[in-house]
Amino acid sequence: MKSVLRLLLFITCQAVVFNTIAADTIADENLVQQALKTSATIRSSEASYDRIVFGVHSKTAPLEWRANGIDQGFNVELMNRIGQILDKPIMVRRKTFQQLIEDVEDPSSDIDVIAVVSPIGISRNLSQSDPIYATHAKAYTRQGAPFIETWSDLDGKRVAIKHGALVDVFLEKQPQNFTPVTVDLYETGFQLLGEDLVDVVLAENFVARRLQPKYPLVRSSSNPLIFGAFSFVSHPSKQAMMRDINDALRQLKLSGEYDRLVRKWFGTGREKVDITTTEQKMLALAIVVALISVFGALYTAYVSRNLRVRSEALALELKQRKIAEKQISSLSQQFQNVLDGIPHCVTILNRQMDCLWSNDAEQLLHKDEFEYLDGMPFALEQSVKQVLDTQGSFIADMRYNSQFWQVQIHPIANEQAVVLVQENTEQHVLRQANDEASRLASLGELSAGIAHEINNPTGIIIHSVALFMDAIKDLQAAADSYQSQNPFWLVAGLQPEQAFEELHHSAQAVDDSAKRISRIVNDLKRYALPHEDSHHQAVSINEVVEVALRLTANQVKRLQVSVELQQPEPIITGDAQQLHQVLINLIQNACHACDSSADTISIVTQQDADKVYVMVNDTGSGMDNATLARITEPFFTTRRSYGGSGLGLSVCSRILKEHGANMLVQSALGQGSRFTLTFDRLNPSSSLASDPTPIHKEQSRL
Repeated sequence: MKSVLRLLLFITCQAVVFNTIAADTIADENLVQQALKTSATIRSSEASYDRIVFGVHSKTAPLEWRANGIDQGFNVELMNRIGQILDKPIMVRRKTFQQLIEDVEDPSSDIDVIAVVSPIGISRNLSQSDPIYATHAKAYTRQGAPFIETWSDLDGKRVAIKHGALVDVFLEKQPQNFTPVTVDLYETGFQLLGEDLVDVVLAENFVARRLQPKYPLVRSSSNPLIFGAFSFVSHPSKQAMMRDINDALRQLKLSGEYDRLVRKWFGTGREKVDITTTEQKMLALAIVVALISVFGALYTAYVSRNLRVRSEALALELKQRKIAEKQISSLSQQFQNVLDGIPHCVTILNRQMDCLWSNDAEQLLHKDEFEYLDGMPFALEQSVKQVLDTQGSFIADMRYNSQFWQVQIHPIANEQAVVLVQENTEQHVLRQANDEASRLASLGELSAGIAHEINNPTGIIIHSVALFMDAIKDLQAAADSYQSQNPFWLVAGLQPEQAFEELHHSAQAVDDSAKRISRIVNDLKRYALPHEDSHHQAVSINEVVEVALRLTANQVKRLQVSVELQQPEPIITGDAQQLHQVLINLIQNACHACDSSADTISIVTQQDADKVYVMVNDTGSGMDNATLARITEPFFTTRRSYGGSGLGLSVCSRILKEHGANMLVQSALGQGSRFTLTFDRLNPSSSLASDPTPIHKEQSRL
């Protein structure tokens, strides 16, 4: 019964504290309405602060604690509501209690306000708000220690006191006859109590209730010894801030928001308490609880014994299971590492297309660009179901962007299929190279077959033209003599001198063309047999340009052609006829690209200290990037329907490589093209330049 009365005494004190808090907020209905209207306009005329830093330390619900990295609780939410009224941001910073006590006593600290418990009737040497919530402190001892009735029961004992807390502040005003042991946390005091280094811990109620389950040997051994209340405190230099906080707190109490927060976190409000009714209810409840506790203690002892036995068995089983799981996890990781190291993409699917396992991190099978070689999209689901229905394998070559892949789908047990994806880009490239080599080999055989048939009539033409040229020289004297006798004599409608000059040039042109035919045949054979060497000598690049223009005169006559030849003429080392072929091919391509007679072709030769440059420009149709990337590819042509073979620029590229030259191509659709050939300039002091053999030149006439 005495215990019940003590409990009732505590409840009465709680009610007194609540009534004290309520007394500050009782007003008539008009005052409440007026407070509600002005709650949003609270201002601090003296304050110069722009935010409030609220320091927290407690881990005790429902006051302050951190869950999932977020500070919450009654104190935190109450301060946030105060910040909303004051229109000031609230920054919550968590530190230890001792650090917060030191910070709040330091005017230069970054902490503005903290929530602490102060004894009823005893104020701290700090700016302090109205009470927030009531609490108390009492004694805690080890099991078996005597009950503590009054302060005198603590005389001579070692008592743990948390520095700066409720009890510490109380003892500064009312010292007692025991040996205080200062600790930084209540939990430190409980640890010392468990180790029998102190006899008693005086602790605040909320924290002690949280700690007791962690220390089963510690029990509550007194009635409340000190009654206190939570309140906000700050340094006296921040009195204006505390005044604003206190005004906002009172507004919350007047508006009922404070009651809502108390009911939310503590389950009760600031309403008046009927002490008599409460005492009767608490007495009846205490009797019921006492009876239930007796039966509960007996049942708890029985259950505890069974649980202890069962817990030991479960602990052993859990230990064995963890060992087995660790071994399985290790084997699984090893197996996973082996599968991840496989160079192929492996995916296991069921009929519902659920992915049972895969090491395809890029999800290649599900990309829209993953398609057959002919451009048809790859339908994974259809292929898997076909394999499961027919129980046969599926193998196909695929393409993804510029890569080539092979897909294999094989059925396995339980309506499942394994999909293997292997990259075979290299094999595909090798097959293409093999096909190209086969074409070149066929071209070589074809060239060897037709070379004889073409070279025979070409040789006859060259031999006959030589005879004609010699005959023309011999007939020149006879023609001069005959003309002196018959001054009106004409040859083919021309004066004899002009006719013989035209015959000479015609014979020369036929001879050059026949030699060019022979050279083209030899080039075709040499393209198929690139190991054959050519005889290089000093060549005038200007002469090469003039001969090429003469041989293409019939094609360029419809266009505007400009020629700028460097003087003195640049000299390089090379094969003149092969270089003729390169320039002729570039000029012909420029003619093909020019559709209008207004288009122009310009040919420029230049040189510097080390290099010789030949630039062939046209204002024709130009080329796109895709065509530009393939112009030197054998058998690639955009004029297939006009008889193009696709060997022109490919042969030119081969010839330029043999001459150690480079070809730079610049082109854009609708803007024409520029081909720049770069050769090594022949050094005048070199042995080839000093060779008495004359530089290769050809007579030309544009």
